[in-house]
Amino acid sequence: MTAELFKHKKNLLLSARFLPESFDEFVGQQHLLSKDAVLRTLIEEDKLFSLIFYGPSGTGKTALAKLIAKKTTAEVIHTNATVFGISEMKELINTVKHYHQEKKFLLILDEIHHLNRHQQNVLLPEVENGNIILIGITTENPFYYVNQALLSRSFIAEFKKLTDEDIKTIIYRALTDNSKGLGSLNLTIDEDACEYIIHYADGDARKALNVLDLSAIYLTKKGQKNISLDVVKKCIPPLSLKYDKSSDYHYDHISAFIKSVRGSDPDAALYWMEKMLMAGEDPRYIIRRLIILAAEDIGNADPFALVLATSALEAIEFVGMPEAEIILAEVVCYLACAEKSNASYEALQNVKNELETQKVQEVPQHLKNGHRDAEKFGHGKGYLYPHDYEGSFVIQKYMEYEKYFYFPKDVGKEKEIKQRLEKLRQAKIEKDKK
Repeated sequence: MTAELFKHKKNLLLSARFLPESFDEFVGQQHLLSKDAVLRTLIEEDKLFSLIFYGPSGTGKTALAKLIAKKTTAEVIHTNATVFGISEMKELINTVKHYHQEKKFLLILDEIHHLNRHQQNVLLPEVENGNIILIGITTENPFYYVNQALLSRSFIAEFKKLTDEDIKTIIYRALTDNSKGLGSLNLTIDEDACEYIIHYADGDARKALNVLDLSAIYLTKKGQKNISLDVVKKCIPPLSLKYDKSSDYHYDHISAFIKSVRGSDPDAALYWMEKMLMAGEDPRYIIRRLIILAAEDIGNADPFALVLATSALEAIEFVGMPEAEIILAEVVCYLACAEKSNASYEALQNVKNELETQKVQEVPQHLKNGHRDAEKFGHGKGYLYPHDYEGSFVIQKYMEYEKYFYFPKDVGKEKEIKQRLEKLRQAKIEKDKK
């Protein structure tokens, strides 16, 4: 095992060789690397304990790990979790034990979220006793993928998406750096080309550097020096959206979408909806979430919302994409603008709490099924059929002990329901007083 994967940097991609060699060269993540930050102090003093770096791609996680590797006195092993199996772990552990704590070992493990629980448990004892200092790197939320035991022994560092200004700084540094950048080529870049790269990169320095690398290769072959917008567009595919249906991005986007509809913002809701659809999200997943929202957040304030949402499911399955997005847009706009009430949802929660915390009520005798046991047990005896009475309503007990769970709100259709329900409840109260 070796700490240095590459010896000939000139053969590396620009994104692989244009790495910071000091904190002064590091762009972004100042919440982690400012002069008074805890993490920077640990690195500078070489007093490391295990670290978990997580955040979007191209934000400097691996770059910082490699910077740490240069500064530490520990033996460094840099590998990827996808190829770091049990046998490799045992080989490392045997090596560590051979030195009997005479040497520190730093394990930089890319894509740590690919380690299963058993693999993580194999590493845990050596991490726990300090024989191995682990730097786990992941784009996923470590609280979902990494053992709690490992997390509790690690400094968790969240890397933020780089700002447009950060990406711009990296672009111009890469173009002018003679040692590890493209400075020796004397390239220039048009402002609109730079802005296009920044937009394409979307906070990912690696994507920006790869575009510069491709542009440099293309221009060198053409004998040209200027990176124009036309050159940039030739070197990259049409803009793609960062969205992985198995990652946090999926859950973050659907969360933003639902909260926008609930918050009565059709514009934001349409934006998140279309972003998900353009990235390949299944429209049926979106409409299923809208059906739930129609019942939970709109409810009886506008009962038609649920009718519209459920009919839309059949419509989009019949029509299919891309036209299904037109149907979705109509439903989203209606639901976002509809009056909202979660009173029926709250009533459900009230009932659940009652059942979990209070004495469970039995079915009153007059409400039991009288078709089978009426003569022998008296089931159903005394039941009053509401339609035999004026207004199809008659006062009788429907629970052993009267309880109120549903409290309609003064909004939309539910305002009418509230008025009627209050009238009916008041009639019961007045009868009980007599």
